[in-house]
Amino acid sequence: MKRKERFVEALLAFSGGLTILTTLGILIVLLIESIAFFNEVSIVEFLTDTQWTPLFADKHYGILALVSGTILTSFIAILVALPIGLSIAVYLNEYAHPRMRQIVKPVLEILAAIPTVVYGFFALTVVTPFLQGFIPGLSGFNSLSPGIVMGIMIIPFISSMSEDALYAVPKSLREASYGMGATRFQTAFRVLIPAASSGIIVSVILAISRAIGETMIVAVAAGQQPRLTLDPLVPVQTITTYIVQVSMGDVEQNSIEFRSIFAAGITLFVFTFVLNTISAKVKRKFQHKYE
Repeated sequence: MKRKERFVEALLAFSGGLTILTTLGILIVLLIESIAFFNEVSIVEFLTDTQWTPLFADKHYGILALVSGTILTSFIAILVALPIGLSIAVYLNEYAHPRMRQIVKPVLEILAAIPTVVYGFFALTVVTPFLQGFIPGLSGFNSLSPGIVMGIMIIPFISSMSEDALYAVPKSLREASYGMGATRFQTAFRVLIPAASSGIIVSVILAISRAIGETMIVAVAAGQQPRLTLDPLVPVQTITTYIVQVSMGDVEQNSIEFRSIFAAGITLFVFTFVLNTISAKVKRKFQHKYE
């Protein structure tokens, strides 16, 4: 029996160590290639220039153009996903029959299982033409359409985790609210959501992180025109889209243009690392609050 326990313990330790080593390996590759890139390109230019044209004759390496496209599409996605996801969570937790909850949650999670390239073509061939019907100035490639579709895709992240956070709120708070004469609506939005705010914030941060790292939806529907803009009606390019574009094989390896994808990758890594760190700290605070 002890041998079996030791074997299982060793297997679990190996699995955890393999995950850490994989992450370190990715980080080391990004750092090595990024250092080689910054030996040829000033990091000041990288962080302050507003143009990103590594594949043009007049080369500029201003990551702000890609960052703005990434932030714009992610912001639109959160504007769509947050109210819908939170409303679903409140409905499932406070209004739905337990059987309905058991049916709806798995159905919602199917949204996360749909291949993102399918979402991308849906944004390009369905959502964009629909929006052009009442937004005449909308380009065929834009950030609004993929942002909306990304919001639909990340609804399960917010609804499922928020519903779990609401479900974890002590029943005594509900009973106290009902005892004071509050309605279900008042209890949900004035008692439960504030009490579960830390868990809801974690779900939003993780959803933002997922949206920032999304590739195929923006690659198909947002276009490949890096520009520093907050206009959702024009084509943009995100960090992930640029990495896909260069990785297609048309750019010579070990060139400055090829190494630029590692500089873009380390930027994306920093974004997601900061968001996940904030999420972990908020979650830890939430757990301590109810211990």
